Amino acid sequence: MAAGESSQGGAIVERVFAATVDAVPDIIALIAGEAGTWGLHPRRLMQLELAVEEAVVNICLYAYEVPPGELLVRIEPGESRFVVELIDEGVPFDPLAVEAPDMGTGAADRPTGGLGIFLVRRVMDEVAYVRDGSRNILKLVIRRT
Repeated sequence: MAAGESSQGGAIVERVFAATVDAVPDIIALIAGEAGTWGLHPRRLMQLELAVEEAVVNICLYAYEVPPGELLVRIEPGESRFVVELIDEGVPFDPLAVEAPDMGTGAADRPTGGLGIFLVRRVMDEVAYVRDGSRNILKLVIRRT
């Protein structure tokens, strides 16, 4: 397999951004452009953009004790799945370990936080987290159908 190629033959795209909220539109534009070229349905594309925005904003606001840090965006389009990895070297944080909010209670009665990752998990087909050395890697996967 050639460097920069996924196991399904699509080109892997990587780009480093400053982990700032100002970079969010550029990050979403990069991912949306690649997903559109890959053929993701517009409704699914909106879900991907929503999930990416939520995850990236949280990284920008909370990952680095001394901001701004860097955020590596890795995109791997496969035959049937489109994978986005968001990689930072911030404080270790597994967003999937956060307990899901109790949606049966009113917003005023729920503790602050937790809705973002809940939303990401609802709209993505797969969400995974791993701490690899000094890096947090959040993997978002959406399927073509």
